[in-house]
Amino acid sequence: MENEWKNRKRMRKGEKQIPPIYTAEEALHSLEIFEPVKYDEIVEITPEIHVRFNDAGHMLGSSIIELWVKEDGKETKTVFTGDIGNNDIPLLSEPTMIEETDYLVMESTYGSRLHIRNDEKAKMFLDIVSETLDNEGTVVIPSFAVGRTQEILYEINKLKDIIDDEEFKRKYKTLMKAAVYVDSPLAISATEVFRENMELFDEETQAQIMQGDNPLEFPGLQFTKTADESKALNEDNTPSIIISASGMCDVGRIKHHLKHNLWNPNSTILFVGYQAPGTLGYSIVNGAKKVKIFGEEIAVNARIEYIEGYSGHADQEGLMNFIYSFIKKPKHIFLVHGEEESKQVLQQKIDQETGIGTTIPEFGETYELNEQIQMTHKIERKVEKTIKTEVIERLEKLKLEIKDMDEYVRQDMDDKSLRDEDIFRINEKIKELEKQIINVIEG
Repeated sequence: MENEWKNRKRMRKGEKQIPPIYTAEEALHSLEIFEPVKYDEIVEITPEIHVRFNDAGHMLGSSIIELWVKEDGKETKTVFTGDIGNNDIPLLSEPTMIEETDYLVMESTYGSRLHIRNDEKAKMFLDIVSETLDNEGTVVIPSFAVGRTQEILYEINKLKDIIDDEEFKRKYKTLMKAAVYVDSPLAISATEVFRENMELFDEETQAQIMQGDNPLEFPGLQFTKTADESKALNEDNTPSIIISASGMCDVGRIKHHLKHNLWNPNSTILFVGYQAPGTLGYSIVNGAKKVKIFGEEIAVNARIEYIEGYSGHADQEGLMNFIYSFIKKPKHIFLVHGEEESKQVLQQKIDQETGIGTTIPEFGETYELNEQIQMTHKIERKVEKTIKTEVIERLEKLKLEIKDMDEYVRQDMDDKSLRDEDIFRINEKIKELEKQIINVIEG
């Protein structure tokens, strides 16, 4: 689709069309070379190299990988954690604890932080949602399509089992009366994958399913597949819950829901996942008073909430417990996949509590695993972090915004119920945007 958009632009310029990098058909054919592997099986890559995949408990199918390599008559084992899950993620089993390794390459996303516990987040979730619904507002939950969406559905279903007083019952009834929409084609597909692989759920969830209680199904749950169904959600003022991707709000249908709800003081935007700096979600969570969506400035009047406990990553305690679980401790640990502060705080914690040597490798570095860990090679990456870099990054982001704007304006133009004054207003906004672009070009 992106290639079609580029070719239309090239045609207008009289330039030759270019073929796509790959087609949808080729993408489907590529699946033929994928080979499914079960957890806990040792797989031979070559006679000298073997691997084993272990359940990482981060999302369905995520893996911690054990790697054995024989070289010069000596076997070395390295463990790559990938993303390590929380011990208390509903649906999923806990991360597999590994008994021994020579070297450990470990993530550090929450190396400097602790999550709130599970029982607290369930109560917070119910309080926030019921209060918003009582105020006749909509709860918009930006959520990653795989993992967090299914966890929220589980949480909503599970609330009925922890009712302990009349006020709690009242709030739960309020929640159960509301429609819950999953508005993301990918999240809908991912939910189906969860339903088809229930044998990977934790023991408690499997027992629940055996009793006839499917945690991914409950009254009021609806899936919106088409763009028209998605748009209709914002034309209905009935209080509801909308779970939509992307989790950081930069692309996808979530932007449309934010545009229609951010300005409304009765509505709530409930974040349940990490927001990376520079994303729209990060701006909203960190107190932005106004944001731009599809080129339009939107006031942030809605209630903004963030429940961190829904993170799919282990916190500092979980990461340390993973290290403690080794019967034969690693000789050395490499910390990757985290912001600088997280890696450095975790490095200090590991050093103080275990005495294991720790390295924070940089991009392009190669290390030789001998008695003394030594960097043997480094690929230099020249990135000039200046105002020039920021301009380029903003241009890239603006491209996506204009692409989104094009899609939604065209959808509006196809709407037979659109009034003349609405078309006039859209036209005036586009004219204003044209002037600003010309000013930048001429300036």
